[in-house]
Amino acid sequence: MSSLGSSHRRPLFPKGPGLGLKAITLCALALGLLFTDQRSTSLAPVRDAIAWGLRPVMWAAGTPSLMAEAAEHLRSRESLLAENQLLREDQQQIAARLQKLDALEMENRRLQELLSSSTQLEEKVLVAEILSAAQDPYRQQVVINKGARDGVYRGQALVDAYGVLGQVTRVNPQTAVALLITDPNHGIPVQVNRTGLQTIALGHGDARLSLPYLPGNADVREGDLLVSSSIGGRFPDGYPVGQVQQVRHTPGEAFMEAIAQPVAQLNRGRHVLLVWSESFPVAEPAPAEDSAKPPPAPPRPVKERP
Repeated sequence: MSSLGSSHRRPLFPKGPGLGLKAITLCALALGLLFTDQRSTSLAPVRDAIAWGLRPVMWAAGTPSLMAEAAEHLRSRESLLAENQLLREDQQQIAARLQKLDALEMENRRLQELLSSSTQLEEKVLVAEILSAAQDPYRQQVVINKGARDGVYRGQALVDAYGVLGQVTRVNPQTAVALLITDPNHGIPVQVNRTGLQTIALGHGDARLSLPYLPGNADVREGDLLVSSSIGGRFPDGYPVGQVQQVRHTPGEAFMEAIAQPVAQLNRGRHVLLVWSESFPVAEPAPAEDSAKPPPAPPRPVKERP
């Protein structure tokens, strides 16, 4: 029994061809397949079938690299979005700075024009800054940063680099309120520069001037320049005020009316010139203890608005 059982046992190391022989056989088989594939197309279906079967293996092998590439694309996209956002914010900041620089450049240019015009005036002038403005059809006035401490007086004329703006109506220690020439309650004596005709220009309330007291035979034409008149003693003589745009004459009426456009830049700029009239001698600025006292009121003008 023991001899019979031992005869059916398989050996631990079966005998057979060695590894060298197997390798040689496989190499020969591979060379034969290569030679056959090069010489004919009989193995093409086999090659296609093997390639089709290995597609999942190839896809699985390439998945890590695809995932790494996708992650890199996502990181690049996020970085590009963040960089684009930063560039957009920088562009907005630069655009805002450029707008501010443009505004400062225009203001500087207007101030230079104002200062250059002040050097051509024989009267004493003082540059003032507009703090606030109220410009509606019923009230058109500005508040400036000069007052009694600077020698400003009630009735003082305001001009810019182009013409007359208005006159001071109320004086505080450090500020003053000025009525613009287009205010419905304002009137300024003017003369037609071409003929010397004297009249009164009243504020029309809509950035225009009205000349309602012209004789029916007055020589007034469109385009005539109106300059300030010293009648009444409030405004210096010869400052540009407006330019006639329209002349209205109703047949049979004793008077005719003209509409003029102010030459001063009423709604532009932040600086104006305070001009001392010959009727009001230049006064020294009020001391601190007397700054609360109002300055003496000037005499009433010869002509007032009816």
